[in-house]
Amino acid sequence: MQTNLAERAYSNLFPDKENPYELDLVYTGRLKSYGGNVSMRGSFVQFKLSKKWRKISPEIQMGLIQELMLKLLKAKRHSMYIDLYNNFIRSLHIAIPKTQTDPQLEESFNRVNDRYFVGLVERPNLRWGQFSTRTFGTYDFKTDMITVSTVFKDTDTKYLDYIMYHEALHKQRKFFKSGTKTYYHDARFKRLESVFENGAQIEKELGRVVAKEQAKAAFRLRDTGERPRKKRGFFDWF
Repeated sequence: MQTNLAERAYSNLFPDKENPYELDLVYTGRLKSYGGNVSMRGSFVQFKLSKKWRKISPEIQMGLIQELMLKLLKAKRHSMYIDLYNNFIRSLHIAIPKTQTDPQLEESFNRVNDRYFVGLVERPNLRWGQFSTRTFGTYDFKTDMITVSTVFKDTDTKYLDYIMYHEALHKQRKFFKSGTKTYYHDARFKRLESVFENGAQIEKELGRVVAKEQAKAAFRLRDTGERPRKKRGFFDWF
């Protein structure tokens, strides 16, 4: 068991406490790029990190372990290792290969980038996600990937561009930490989001657009006899 790094992370975070846990650290290929999670059974705590973390400095890994630890224990602490980890994640997009794209999504990104970012945002990986009527789009810092619901494949380009702008804004602005909280939609983000032409009106129309596309999809399923896919857990868009 690779406990040493996890134990170091705990003792650095809680120097005033004796460690009551059995800490285990494993690397796995089952997690997405630079992913990580933690689980606890009784006093046994296991951290699982993507295999990609093996090549990253122990200090940055400790920051991730400490972040997971704080969420698990619902504690409020801070360390320089957490800062190192967050700085690493903010800069990760620079080194990630841009190998995944789609012509329709790339055209949307280019329109948004040219008009609202003066072409200064590097193109991320782009892909269509599932047909989700709850989550319109996401940006993943660890894979530099914008994912958009296929709901918007056949709609007016203004709706796709609005979703694309929101996610490109996340790539450009990143996030910031305050205590144990991570902020993605701060006041400045919301001000910048409001710059999108007719954004307030588009926001109002999205519900109707999604309902219409959902009805069309239901008719297609009825006509083909195809069974609907089970939904996997998309997070609410951010």
